[in-house]
Amino acid sequence: MAARPPPQGGDEPDTLEFGIAALAEDLSKADVSYPVTEEELVRRLNDVAVPYNAAGGTVRLSEALESVPQSRFASKAELLDQLHPVFEEYRRSSSNNILGQLRAMLPF
Repeated sequence: MAARPPPQGGDEPDTLEFGIAALAEDLSKADVSYPVTEEELVRRLNDVAVPYNAAGGTVRLSEALESVPQSRFASKAELLDQLHPVFEEYRRSSSNNILGQLRAMLPF
């Protein structure tokens, strides 16, 4: 997922990526070959903190992978498919608390 931040006078608006879009960006920059294990992913990506909502909430890759039923991934697509519901649950959980609801109402 991605959300547009408020305009800051530039020609092209940037996007704020979160969830699998943010992780896909990190994976593209890392030297990851498939099939890959959970441990290898965490090591290759330095246990990156992945943003899961536009308000800036993050979860460590290792923590997100704990919720996935498998520890080996044959492809990038398989990895992202397995993690998508995990990031969605974090996003839903964060919007259910009062602080999350307040952040969702703010224009940034």
